[in-house]
Amino acid sequence: MNIWKRVRDALPAWWSGRGTPTTAPAETPSAPAAADGGEAHLRLARESLRELLDDTQVPPEVRARLAEDYATLERMLERLEGGRLHIAVFGRVSVGKSALLNALLGEQRFATSPLHGETVTATAADWQPDPSLPGVQRLQDGGVSLIDTPGIDEVGGEGRERLAREVAASADLVLFVCEGDLTDTELSALRGLADGTRPIVLAFNKTDRYTASERALLLDALERRTAGLVRPEHIVPCAAAPAERTVIRIDAAGRESESRQRPPVDIEDLRETLWDILASEGKTVSALNAGLFAGRFCERLAREVLELRRSLAETVVRRYSLGKGIAVALNPLPLADLAAVFADVAMIVQLGRVYGLPVSRGEAGGLMKTIAAQLALLLGAAYAGDLLSSLLKGLTFGLSTIVTASAQGAVAWYGTYVVGRAAERYFAQGRSWGEGGPKRVVQEILASLDRDSLLAEARADIMARLRGGT
Repeated sequence: MNIWKRVRDALPAWWSGRGTPTTAPAETPSAPAAADGGEAHLRLARESLRELLDDTQVPPEVRARLAEDYATLERMLERLEGGRLHIAVFGRVSVGKSALLNALLGEQRFATSPLHGETVTATAADWQPDPSLPGVQRLQDGGVSLIDTPGIDEVGGEGRERLAREVAASADLVLFVCEGDLTDTELSALRGLADGTRPIVLAFNKTDRYTASERALLLDALERRTAGLVRPEHIVPCAAAPAERTVIRIDAAGRESESRQRPPVDIEDLRETLWDILASEGKTVSALNAGLFAGRFCERLAREVLELRRSLAETVVRRYSLGKGIAVALNPLPLADLAAVFADVAMIVQLGRVYGLPVSRGEAGGLMKTIAAQLALLLGAAYAGDLLSSLLKGLTFGLSTIVTASAQGAVAWYGTYVVGRAAERYFAQGRSWGEGGPKRVVQEILASLDRDSLLAEARADIMARLRGGT
């Protein structure tokens, strides 16, 4: 599946790896170039998501297990097709996240309260652009959604914090709100979000509480502490809901009068910063986030499919191991046990089908010889014992079968099981032995198995079938 590779190869220069932050480009692309590139990225992301959703080769069992991820893919595709961008606000309790969003919207859409933790679920509202802002005309008609999230440090709010992180992770831009120097909790959260896949704007809210010199010192501290996490130009002071203050006026006669006044909201720099980022990078970031999710989904899908195949392969290997073990145990002719090697070849052919990598009997026989050669080197003594047991059955005309049946059959069971596990690893790795070749694979498998326990299990299985007359 080359979907993730196609998305990754089309990413812009400022993102060079899976979630690895990189240095910002020295020059920003021109407006038309950025817009065209964004459209191309969106188109590629949409095609990739459709391919994932329409892939008929995914087993129904796997599709059912990943139903929630498939639903997310559907929603993401709808978002891409509609051209809608998401901004998620993130931060501690009571730093003014909801108030800041209300100020951006120009109306009271999000609940605010002097009490901690007013926001308990993620809520969203449409944000209409100001046509006079630069770059707005380059955005799609899909619009922008502002998403409020619960505070990250609310006592007993682990679920709410997880929700906030999930929403922020799926957003096209994160608006991280603080009200002063960052706490350890905030800095840790910011590091978790700064994965290089989406822009982060750090809104220094409630600046009306500080003097000009204090604001300058705090902005300098924020820039130093977030170096490598947030671009300096994306650290923006603002005041979404300035507190009322007492104003004393003196008239011409020298009489004083006192009144309570609220300073004007100060969010214009923040508004312009957000729209400028959305106009220049919004489409590409949206496509990138979809591509990253598609990449993670592909990895989960591959694991689920591989797990299903491994389960089926284990059933195949055990079935052939038991069949060969019983055949060897019941065989009274000398060296005729070697004919059971055809069972191993048939097993390898079946394993190839399980992994969607069919092989001919000739190819399976060659693979079998490769594995057997390594087993002969690593388990020479056990194979010699198997040969002596076979000869003993011949010299006694099969009278010793009762004594040797379960022991020799167990060895055959074990040998076929190891062959099956080695062949299964070969197919699981895409018809490759990987680094170190077949010897290393067989060594690792033998080291991971409890031979005594498996032999005991094999003898029990064989004797149970022999007593049952099947």
